[in-house]
Amino acid sequence: MRRTLVLVSLAVTSMVALAFLIPLALTVREIARDRALTTAERQASALGPVLVVTEDPAALERAVASTQAGAARRMAVHMPDGTVVPKQPGGEVVRVRPEQLAEAGRRGRWHTARVPDGWALLQPVALDAGRTAVVEVFIPDEELTRGVWQAWGVMTAVAAALVAGSVAVADRLGARMIRSTRRLAEAASAFGAGDLSVRIEPDGPPELVEASMAFNAMADHVVQLLAAEREMAADLSHRLRTPLAALRLNAEALGEGPVADQTREAVDRIEREVDQIIRTVRRPSRRGSCDAAKVLRERVEFWSVLAEDEGRSCELIGADRPAPLPLPAAELAAAVDALLGNIFRHTPEGTDFAVTLHVGEGITGILVADAGPGIADPEAALKRGQSGGGSTGLGLDIARRAAESTGGYLRIHRSVLGGAQIQMWFRTKWLPPPRRSRRLVRRRHSRT
Repeated sequence: MRRTLVLVSLAVTSMVALAFLIPLALTVREIARDRALTTAERQASALGPVLVVTEDPAALERAVASTQAGAARRMAVHMPDGTVVPKQPGGEVVRVRPEQLAEAGRRGRWHTARVPDGWALLQPVALDAGRTAVVEVFIPDEELTRGVWQAWGVMTAVAAALVAGSVAVADRLGARMIRSTRRLAEAASAFGAGDLSVRIEPDGPPELVEASMAFNAMADHVVQLLAAEREMAADLSHRLRTPLAALRLNAEALGEGPVADQTREAVDRIEREVDQIIRTVRRPSRRGSCDAAKVLRERVEFWSVLAEDEGRSCELIGADRPAPLPLPAAELAAAVDALLGNIFRHTPEGTDFAVTLHVGEGITGILVADAGPGIADPEAALKRGQSGGGSTGLGLDIARRAAESTGGYLRIHRSVLGGAQIQMWFRTKWLPPPRRSRRLVRRRHSRT
């Protein structure tokens, strides 16, 4: 955003500066040219009265020498008889050609003619008996552009200063917006990672101030909802203690036997689950993180003992370097155990499997593949209670919830080993959603 604001300011200011600078530069050049021509025409016209009064070469030389152009040997008078005044030791001060003099006489008014190293202003002066003298004033090229380059340099410096100032102001404004936006993004990331106490001090443009206030209101509401949920779960768990105690007494009264043992085991399992619920709701809200590579090495090592007993080949790929994951180690271990346990439950003995860890930009994937018969209906398998094969679907559901808790997802594909491949993808940092073209959005709106 900051770079975009700077580029937009640079482009707009540059176009405005050029829109004024180019016409102004051309105007300055034309003013300098007109000034030089006007000065030359005024000096040439000053000899008109002298030529009317006298044609004496000495008087004409004095008149020519009294002018600025004559003193600089840039003026000459072409008499009707072909003589030129003044005559200098270095030669005549003449730069025009005869045909150019004849053209000036025919026109009867002053005009300019191109000569070497500049221009010549030719001013015809009517004498008696229909004769015409021509006053020549030489104007060097540098005289026509005197002061132009200095003026252009000053205008360019002013334009550059304006553009630089505009870019600096846009950069400061962009920095202010970026600071507010980054604070909002950091707060959202921290809140998503489990820090429910994070809040934002509204600052920046009005839109970002409004967004910050909305974030704070949302965070307060989420904290209230989580607190109410924890209280409800804790209260429900404690209420279950009384019927569980009655069930345990009844189970103890059953005596010995398979049915009594199964009943007591079920009561123990329910009691453990209730204890787990109480510990969960009392746990701090921050979720924590773990090293996915370390967790995978531990779980694969655990399951490799059973795999060796059943003649299965087990391979772990890509877990040779740390892979931070915004998920508690216990939750990741439970998800991996659920997927590996499904392989042992639903594939024949001797079926090989492999676990692959893939670390990408902002996302980490754990791929569990086997060489079993595969999953006939992946969509149904992702739904609790519809995974088929006698399974309750809890294994895939645990893995799916673990992935989705980080903003990721779970997919089922065919593995290169021939069986199923369960892919858990975890978000390790927030990524902006892909941009959709406006044309596509308009088309979707038009269909609705």
